Amino acid sequence: MIDSAERLLDQYAAGRISRREAARALVGLALAPLGVASTLNAAPVGEPTFQATGLNHLGLRVSDVARSRDFYRQHLGMSVIRDSAPGLCFLSSGDNYLGLFRSSSPAVDHFCYTVEGYDADRAVETLARAGFESRRDENRVYFDDPDGLEIQLDSPFGSWPGPRPAASR
Repeated sequence: MIDSAERLLDQYAAGRISRREAARALVGLALAPLGVASTLNAAPVGEPTFQATGLNHLGLRVSDVARSRDFYRQHLGMSVIRDSAPGLCFLSSGDNYLGLFRSSSPAVDHFCYTVEGYDADRAVETLARAGFESRRDENRVYFDDPDGLEIQLDSPFGSWPGPRPAASR
């Protein structure tokens, strides 16, 4: 078992497998003698709580919104769709967008998934039935994953008031 664990760690260090794959395989090795390792790869039971149809947007906390805005425009060709400098900017990347929020501690703020048939009231009810605490802000619904990372649920193109803002460079 030690040799197998060493090989897995070497594969992870070389970038051939992800951290998640390495962790799952290591846990499987540890549980194999107990006969429960096969449950780690079991399919989820029942229907999913929601059906995500794509990543809607990513929200980042950044130290300097204007600097980050210019970086993403210059190096990834993103277009500004809303700029409320100095503390807030949204940039378009096709059908998705990136939200920049000023913060003294840069990090991923949240990520949002487009959900099939999204309705904020139903999302709150569905999350409660699934055992999640959620937070609602206007038409946006948030809840945490098992590691405390914030997930937002939304309809296509986000919860823009009125029509989606036109992209501008």
